[in-house]
Amino acid sequence: MSQLPRRTKIVATIGPASLDPEVLVRMIDAGMDVARLNFSHGTHESHAETVNLVRAAADRAGRPVAILQDLPGPKIRLGQVANEPIELKEGHRMTLVAGSVEDVGDADRLVVAWDRFAEAVEVGEEVHLADGTVRLKVLAVRKGEGEADCVVELGGPVSSRKGVNLSGPADLLPAVPEEDLLHLAAGKAMGVDMVAVSFVRRAEDLEALRSRTRCPLIAKFEKPQAIANAESIVAASDCIMVARGDLGIELPIAQVPRVQKQLIALAGAYARPAITATQMLESMVSSSRPTRAEVTDVANAILDGTDAVMLSQESAIGMYPVEAIRTLADVARETETIAPFFDWNERRVKRDSTDPGWAVARSAVQTAQELDAAAIVVPTLSGRSARLVSAHRPNRPVIALSPSRETVARCNLMWGVDAALMHHHAVTEELIKDSATKVRELDWLKPGDRVVITAGLPSGQPGTTSLLQVQTV
Repeated sequence: MSQLPRRTKIVATIGPASLDPEVLVRMIDAGMDVARLNFSHGTHESHAETVNLVRAAADRAGRPVAILQDLPGPKIRLGQVANEPIELKEGHRMTLVAGSVEDVGDADRLVVAWDRFAEAVEVGEEVHLADGTVRLKVLAVRKGEGEADCVVELGGPVSSRKGVNLSGPADLLPAVPEEDLLHLAAGKAMGVDMVAVSFVRRAEDLEALRSRTRCPLIAKFEKPQAIANAESIVAASDCIMVARGDLGIELPIAQVPRVQKQLIALAGAYARPAITATQMLESMVSSSRPTRAEVTDVANAILDGTDAVMLSQESAIGMYPVEAIRTLADVARETETIAPFFDWNERRVKRDSTDPGWAVARSAVQTAQELDAAAIVVPTLSGRSARLVSAHRPNRPVIALSPSRETVARCNLMWGVDAALMHHHAVTEELIKDSATKVRELDWLKPGDRVVITAGLPSGQPGTTSLLQVQTV
């Protein structure tokens, strides 16, 4: 292949609309690179079945698909709602009561599944329910009783376990709930490839999970505290997600586009992949075609430098999951024809002068461009070298080769990177020779193609990339 057909990666949430094996194969054929499992819903048994379905579909489609486990995080949710869904009318007065997710409430007394709920609200503050579609104003608080009287300012439907967003002190919430640790252990047993950490507020929230998983950690930006600590969180993460749903509730909505651009730029500076998520093609939940505004939104995220775009309801419960993925793929291909490659290569990454890997990555991209190379070939143990090359946004295919299946899966989130397995080599010369042979065997390149190959000295040790060679396949 002289050029990858699409560089921007596609993440799709798996749900009732996409559990049929034939639909999954079609989703992969349409362009799904990463399958997201939302652990806020479902059981460990049902998620394990989904992992098996996705793996089987990927084998049938002949394309690797990574599995992303999305942890619920310290999300505040409603308890059970009797006779759901209920409709809260504007002007209706009701009470929010601290309890558990098993407690049952109604339109007059809704249960908030957090025992410290009343400590986090004050008179005059707003409380948002159901992803911000319902807004309440606090009229009175009885902290000792765990209750808050409210009036409905913006009405709408409410059902069990819907999210609750407060403007009060989020530091009262635990950084990593015990439930997340149980999910993490279950995901490890299932063999998930990457883990998204919800409602991150500081870098330490990520470090609390490092010792418990080998998977890359994706920091989800959803809270104002995360925006204030953005640089340290990005530096501590393996990837970030701009989760515009809760972000648009927690922040004034007019700030979301600016924050999105700033976060994607910051991720680029630190060579961290970025996912842009929420309402990318929301109209396609019920329509076979997106709106013009949605298509433009996707294109602008790509031009901002996002590595991946993500579908949520569109692929989980929507009527057109395959068509939504195909739409993202088409928009990506078209947008990438006008991508600012030169500007990205020169200015996107904040280079680390103490680490030769950053300089080698930039040199590989520039050399491939100047020599009109067919591809950049990156043998890698951990995926780090491929990530650094990808961050510089080369206008050439990037082929990552690794003896690790986990590393190959990680590359599915990296912009412009295709990955495959290869043998482990302890000698650098053998590594380079086998890399050139491997890309030919895969039919990704043809005899006579010129390639740029990066490598490390000594071979077999991650983080040692220090040289590049130009070879003819």
